[in-house]
Amino acid sequence: MEILTTILIVLLLLVVAATVSALLRDGRGHTPPIESHEAWSALDLPSTNYTLRIF
Repeated sequence: MEILTTILIVLLLLVVAATVSALLRDGRGHTPPIESHEAWSALDLPSTNYTLRIF
């Protein structure tokens, strides 16, 4: 029984260490910004709210 408990504790520690390592390696959002060079347009979207058009 003690061996099973020891194995579970070691496995839990390995999982926690792997999770922390993965979180630290993923960059935490340090990605380059998205740049848009073209003007944005809504194309055929309506200029009024949908709920206002019903009434």
